[in-house]
Amino acid sequence: MNKEAYIQMFKDTDALLEGHFLLSSGKHSAKYLQCARVLQYPNLSEMICRDLAQYFKDEQIDVVIGPALGAVTLSYELARQLKCRSIFAEREDGIMKLRRGFKIEEGEKVLVVEDVVTTGGSVREIIEIVKEYRGEIVAVAGIVDRSGGKVDLGYPLKTLLTLEIETFDPEECPLCKEGIPIVKPGSRKTK
Repeated sequence: MNKEAYIQMFKDTDALLEGHFLLSSGKHSAKYLQCARVLQYPNLSEMICRDLAQYFKDEQIDVVIGPALGAVTLSYELARQLKCRSIFAEREDGIMKLRRGFKIEEGEKVLVVEDVVTTGGSVREIIEIVKEYRGEIVAVAGIVDRSGGKVDLGYPLKTLLTLEIETFDPEECPLCKEGIPIVKPGSRKTK
């Protein structure tokens, strides 16, 4: 699918929200992408991951890993498409780590996934986990890069959409200055 079709998919599933949002990074934004609203539909998850898998079909990925909660569905379906394992990391006492007996074997080829990449904070935490286990990171994959292509994760980033959605430091946020109430829609606590 092309960029316009993906944007329409977000609109059709009410996943592209407009208002005043507090992001996990602590920044504010007038737009928020709630990928869970798209991924709640298995047929759309399958389509998204089929398109993402095309980037990695010749890479012989051993394991796909993403942060809980946002990337669990994405990791699972992408691993299904690539015929490999799917695991996820989750926070314990505020630190992202592997739990539930998950592990990465030394030398395994790893694809890191995230639904939406903004600053790359969660992705960097996952990258550190993979390095600790001595896995070989092939790339980072996501549905949306909302940095407009500006985020540098140290590895190739492949997404289906690249959007430049403006973010603001809280002290400089025009939405705050207008008195628009702020909403924290994600699952992660802010910094």
